Amino acid sequence: MKKFFKINKTIKPFKKVIKVEGDKSLSIRWVLLASLSQKKSIAYNLLKSEDVLSALDCIKKLGSKVKFIKNRCEVKGTGFKYKIKKNLILNAGNSGTLGRLILGLLINQNKKIKLIGDKSLSKRDFSRVINPLKKFGAKFESKKNKLPLVIKGLESPKSINYIENRGSAQVKSSVIFAALKTNGTSTIKAKPSRSHSELLLKYLKVPIKVKRINNYDLIKVKGINKIQNLNYKIPGDISSCAFFIVLTVLSKNSELLIKNININPSRTGIIEILKKMGASIKMMNKKNYKGEKIADIRVKSSKNLKAINCPTNLNSSAIDEFLVIFLVAAKAKGISVFKNLSELNHKESPRLIWGSKILKLMGIKNEITNSSIKIYGNSTISVKKNIIIKNYLKDHRIFMMCTIAALTFGGRWEISDVNSVKTSFPSFLKILKNIDYNFNKFSRK
Repeated sequence: MKKFFKINKTIKPFKKVIKVEGDKSLSIRWVLLASLSQKKSIAYNLLKSEDVLSALDCIKKLGSKVKFIKNRCEVKGTGFKYKIKKNLILNAGNSGTLGRLILGLLINQNKKIKLIGDKSLSKRDFSRVINPLKKFGAKFESKKNKLPLVIKGLESPKSINYIENRGSAQVKSSVIFAALKTNGTSTIKAKPSRSHSELLLKYLKVPIKVKRINNYDLIKVKGINKIQNLNYKIPGDISSCAFFIVLTVLSKNSELLIKNININPSRTGIIEILKKMGASIKMMNKKNYKGEKIADIRVKSSKNLKAINCPTNLNSSAIDEFLVIFLVAAKAKGISVFKNLSELNHKESPRLIWGSKILKLMGIKNEITNSSIKIYGNSTISVKKNIIIKNYLKDHRIFMMCTIAALTFGGRWEISDVNSVKTSFPSFLKILKNIDYNFNKFSRK
């Protein structure tokens, strides 16, 4: 039986201060890097989502010891050589980040290791990491470059030169992690994307150099054989707070302060885009923390939103936030255009297609191609009809987008798979309730 979540009224005006859970990208990277150190690493505010718990389960199977003490997670890793048992199976669950990054760390293991994932992850393309990792000398067994797959590395992987043209932080990070386990220096020419892996490695004093040349990052990584432990206080996730930013922008007479958020420049595309559309957003109390930038974000209701021809150079820094950006475009005056977004259809679900479908269900005219969407905004729209959302591969961001749409545009919504939020943002509904909305009632069909 599927659990449906019902929303049939818009949110009341609010003025609140909230915190969101730890950054998912940093949480997964912390887990994987902690597994490489033979000393104990400690993380505070580690995101306890299904994706991060899958990462912890994987490193435990590779020999690491993991312990939780209240809001603290401790990991004692194995060093650069994992302890591989015969017929080992690692389960990445729903996490493309975990599935792709961990393959890079398995590059120097010369035993066969099977990687599996859930139904959604098993539909996603892994050729984007299989191909570069083969250059290091790894061998793969898979059908159509999808999960399940088997990887067999080698004792001494060779360094490589690689060009990453997608702007995928997952691919870039997988190659960087593999490069750490070689005896030489690898060079990666990468289209700009999230820079968390590079910043963490720089903080750990790993020999990595990054230089921006034209529209690419030139990254040189020298192989090493050990790494220091990583103690880290993980800041809030901007991808999670994006839903509350948009909730506030689209609500009447409302204001929100979101505390201690990671504002890494490779992640703040949503703020730049929404400001261009007329949203009132300020970043306050900025500070640096172990290579990352942290700030509080203040958001206010925005009455006169305007359409945007979105600059494509902002795509990679807002790739996980476009679904809620589309909601702002739906309320803006004029026609908004977003191009070169084919990467959205390679996420947990084909998000560009689903974004268009949901807007149409709401009565918002839009046109899509394989890589772009044109949204005809309607600043006076108020949804009055019944809308049922199901069969979206339990994509957590689809669920959260629909929840924000229901609270700001109106209508009578039934959204399936409420538990999908556990993938990335377990406290999403709890925070909404704290903002002053009753989410206690569920129904089954």
